[in-house]
Amino acid sequence: MTKIKNDNIKIIPLGGVGEIGKNMYVIEIDTDIFIIDAGLKFPENEMLGIDIVIPDTTWLEEQKDRIKGIFLTHGHEDAIGGLPYVLQKINAPVYGTKLTIALAKEKLKEFGLKTSNRFHTVKSNSRIKFERTVITFFHTTHSIPDSVGICIQTSEGKIVHTGDFKFDQAATELYRAEIGKMASIGDSGVLCLLSDSTEAENPGFTTSEAVTERELSNTFHTAQGRIIVACFASNFIRIQQALDAAHENGRKVAVVGKSIERSFEIALKLNYLSLASDELMVPISDIPKYKDNEIVIISTGTMGEPFEALQKMARQNHKQINIKKGDTVLITATPSPGLETFMYKTIDLLYRAGAVVSTPYFKIHVSGHGSQEDLKLMLNLMKPKFFIPIQGEYRMLFEHAKLAEQTGLNKNQIFIPSNGEVVEYKDGKMSVGGKVSAGNVLIDGIGIGDVGNIVLRDRKLLSQDGIFTVVVTLDKKNKRIASGPEIISRGFVYVRESEKLIDESTNIVRSIVEQAISEGSFDWSGIKQDIRDRLNQFLFDQTKRRPMILPIIMEV
Repeated sequence: MTKIKNDNIKIIPLGGVGEIGKNMYVIEIDTDIFIIDAGLKFPENEMLGIDIVIPDTTWLEEQKDRIKGIFLTHGHEDAIGGLPYVLQKINAPVYGTKLTIALAKEKLKEFGLKTSNRFHTVKSNSRIKFERTVITFFHTTHSIPDSVGICIQTSEGKIVHTGDFKFDQAATELYRAEIGKMASIGDSGVLCLLSDSTEAENPGFTTSEAVTERELSNTFHTAQGRIIVACFASNFIRIQQALDAAHENGRKVAVVGKSIERSFEIALKLNYLSLASDELMVPISDIPKYKDNEIVIISTGTMGEPFEALQKMARQNHKQINIKKGDTVLITATPSPGLETFMYKTIDLLYRAGAVVSTPYFKIHVSGHGSQEDLKLMLNLMKPKFFIPIQGEYRMLFEHAKLAEQTGLNKNQIFIPSNGEVVEYKDGKMSVGGKVSAGNVLIDGIGIGDVGNIVLRDRKLLSQDGIFTVVVTLDKKNKRIASGPEIISRGFVYVRESEKLIDESTNIVRSIVEQAISEGSFDWSGIKQDIRDRLNQFLFDQTKRRPMILPIIMEV
């Protein structure tokens, strides 16, 4: 506990509750603000054309003078992916472990941003002192090394953010959790625990990585042709297992995908990945020099997500490598929410291309997140006075809350806030009160937030019923139609097979325009609205579809 009395303690999720990814949590201690993580998430199915989604930081931008730092729990996209966008608007110091900071700096370089001196490397035994608080760390077990939980001290007890975690008794040194330190934190008094809920629906403990290691080795041993391992670019534990299995079975390894090549190089340089021999790695261009049973390809795609790249390989249009008969494909990544159908379609295409496919359900994938018994163990170690489940869709948060009750917490000690809701501790009580602006910022190409609900609605309409464009050129001087109406249909009907419909639509437009001209009306907006209204009703009566109608009136 701090010696200074903290009168104002608030916890505000800006992303990561009621959803997977986009993690961002604000801890407010008196006048100081501390941010934990700045992640992204992949778009849901209805977000047509959107590349990624990041948290809305409008409220933080208004409070930027109070922000003391951004603290990163680990180096996955759901924790650091939004950082380049956030740092363009908020000039705050960033704290993280060595690998996490290296990956974060690389992301900034991709955006052409200077890393300057605002990045600060911490270790699990670091203590960062601020005027109103002290922040410490503890190692956790996750699928990437250097993952940490974060502990913020207050005069009322500690606020603990677990980061992504599980408990694996067979974890190697790079991935070993500091269970003793967690217990010590719990003994010293935890005011509130914010804990990872991703696998809260799964009973038991999360399967040890040792199981995956054995399964990978067995699959490598029995595979007859090339082996393609599909994984997320920063899933270093899976990459290390693939490297080790390749060496044991006398295979060479090639890495495909810009994001995995960059993260692979960083991890090797910092000794978070190790090679059993200097000859293990080969460039992708050297693959034809080896027999199929001597090659392993580790692959990922855009934003470090592997399924799109696999589809390209299966369709024979990948720039570097394509699937051929006899390949064994190991999908060691679970799809982000909304991408399940895309994954199954990918698997289907791989089979059609002649590959043998092993999916996560064949024990190849083990989650990096704790299941129910892991979560209860964390609760028992920390012994929090209050509890907030985070990092999960609502059903996951709800299941995690039920687990907390099983460990002895009452319902009035557990809070499931929405993004933007303020959880405040005051006079010995915690309650939800007030709300700050929070939501999604949609990234489409280089556009940041310029695609909103209206644009998405238009895209949805276009995808469902298409577009019906009407072009009319008017001779205003002579009060007549100079050319047209010309009708262009895209995604609505095939013009050559719908001549009657097009002719009748043309006649409707001509009559509207001619009537307006005869009355001396040249109110373009009024004419356009009449065209929309009349065509909308006519086309619906004829087809039971409502295309987007786009009238274009030009003047000569």
